[in-house]
Amino acid sequence: MEIQIQAIHFNADEKLEAFLKEKLNKLSQFYDNIIGAEVFLKIDKAKTNGNKVVDIRLNIPGKDVFAAKQADSFEKAGDEAVEALRKQIIKHKEKALA
Repeated sequence: MEIQIQAIHFNADEKLEAFLKEKLNKLSQFYDNIIGAEVFLKIDKAKTNGNKVVDIRLNIPGKDVFAAKQADSFEKAGDEAVEALRKQIIKHKEKALA
């Protein structure tokens, strides 16, 4: 799976990128036809608490799945977004098999 990570208006730490790539690679155990992922990291200046935003778009055959989560840290928002994607992938896979 090809993973592109873009930090908007700041430079993302290598540890954060490695963390997100590891989480995204774990999704392949639920669906092995994932083509790639696009991750956008943003800081929402409107709020002081919970201002880290992670948007993830997964490219899978048939359609793309998308999740956007906001939290106090990029790691927490990334965890929540990956969990939301996992649920969407399982639903997509069940519909494809039905």
